[in-house]
Amino acid sequence: MVDTVPKSQHRPGLMLALLAFAQFIVAADYNIVYVALPDIGSALGFTTQSLQWVVSAYAVAFGGLLLFGGRLVDRIGGRRIFILGAVVFGLACLVGGLAKDPGVLIAARAVQGVGGALLSPATLMLVNTKFEEGAERNRALAVWGACGSGGLAAGALLGGLLTNAWGWEWVLFILVPMALLAAVAAPSVLPADERSGSDASFDVPGAVLATAGSSLLVLGLVSGPEAGWGSLRGAGSIVAGAVLLAVFALVESRTRAPLAPMRLFTNRSLVTAILIILVFQSALSGSYYLFTNYVQDVLGYDALEAGLAFLPLTVISMLASLKLTGILLAKWGPRTTLFIGMLINGVGMIALALAMTTDASFWQLLIGLVIWGVGGGVTFPAMFICAASGVDPSEAGIASALASASQQIGGAAGLAVLVAIANAGLDLSSDAKPAVSAVADGLRTATWVGGVAAVVGGLLAFTLRKPGSAAQESADRQPDQADEIGAVSH
Repeated sequence: MVDTVPKSQHRPGLMLALLAFAQFIVAADYNIVYVALPDIGSALGFTTQSLQWVVSAYAVAFGGLLLFGGRLVDRIGGRRIFILGAVVFGLACLVGGLAKDPGVLIAARAVQGVGGALLSPATLMLVNTKFEEGAERNRALAVWGACGSGGLAAGALLGGLLTNAWGWEWVLFILVPMALLAAVAAPSVLPADERSGSDASFDVPGAVLATAGSSLLVLGLVSGPEAGWGSLRGAGSIVAGAVLLAVFALVESRTRAPLAPMRLFTNRSLVTAILIILVFQSALSGSYYLFTNYVQDVLGYDALEAGLAFLPLTVISMLASLKLTGILLAKWGPRTTLFIGMLINGVGMIALALAMTTDASFWQLLIGLVIWGVGGGVTFPAMFICAASGVDPSEAGIASALASASQQIGGAAGLAVLVAIANAGLDLSSDAKPAVSAVADGLRTATWVGGVAAVVGGLLAFTLRKPGSAAQESADRQPDQADEIGAVSH
């Protein structure tokens, strides 16, 4: 159905609020279960080895289905898939919170990942197509990014508060009304979907190959630390996933209506953004997990205190997204903004690592958290602004899915590598609990490595064309409006 509602009646401020709210839900869910994992394990009888699947089941389903979800958005419509994704996500959270045995919770988390794989590209596609490229879209993506970067930190905060107050179930129950509210509000807030401009058949072989390849790649990355990197589930899954994705690329280059058109990879902004997202999320996801373990296992924080430790990071990252990103984009353009964001992000992690001793006070940790929050808050929206630059509206869904898929794969890879580094000096074969000093040393080293990776990854930004070139003109247009980054048009 063609959207016949005048643009002026779309209430862009309300639409942006809904899309940013949906992004907050997906981002918060990424970290919300971490603090609750010990309580989940003891309540449902998980083994030490199986407990990681509360996180991994979601990651595998989410990462594996993102490309498929992105193409559904392009073919069926952003509003329809947004509603479907929100409903699936919310109902899966309800089932997970009611779970009484490990199998049900793991299955619910996998279905929740399916919902996320539909909701995430739909949300980003709607931002990229309903707001005009340039200053207007930059402002919208800054608000969207503020909720994304803030949601990542807020997930840990909410996880601690809810687990301490009402039990682990509420880290999932809290998401049910939020997701269903988004689904109910969507028909009246989001514009109706336009009919797809292509009558070609859906690329079923590409969808199967992309889903299987991405799922196996993420499965191998999340399984490596537990099953062993040389195991069938670790290395075997990674190799199989890589082979399937290579076959997928070959099939796509010869298909009339490909799931992921190869011409998208000639868009330098998109490719650069994908690479930066990979590095950024690798460092970010692993470091969130490391810091959670540090404050609980080394400093002895309970779930509530661990959640509250993320409060400065949450507030600072959201403020930086809203207040700084547009100013930096207008003054220096995407290349320098992304580099500065990644540099500050990495410096913050390194500063945090230096303070991570066995007897650190929270005030010693605060400096690193504040710097980290500023860098992450600037980088998150800036890299998605680059990912959307120059993409045809009919392919905005799959482009958004590619960016989101790199986020999931980067997160899984970063978590696996940094956890392996943190545990390298520990004797995990013994039943004896490792010394606190050894645990602190491992977590500090891994956090430091994540920070260095972020700084080095920031150099990728210089592969973007210089401001003023054809590919970047729209992203750098109307600099005088960038100070309106926090304003939402009504």
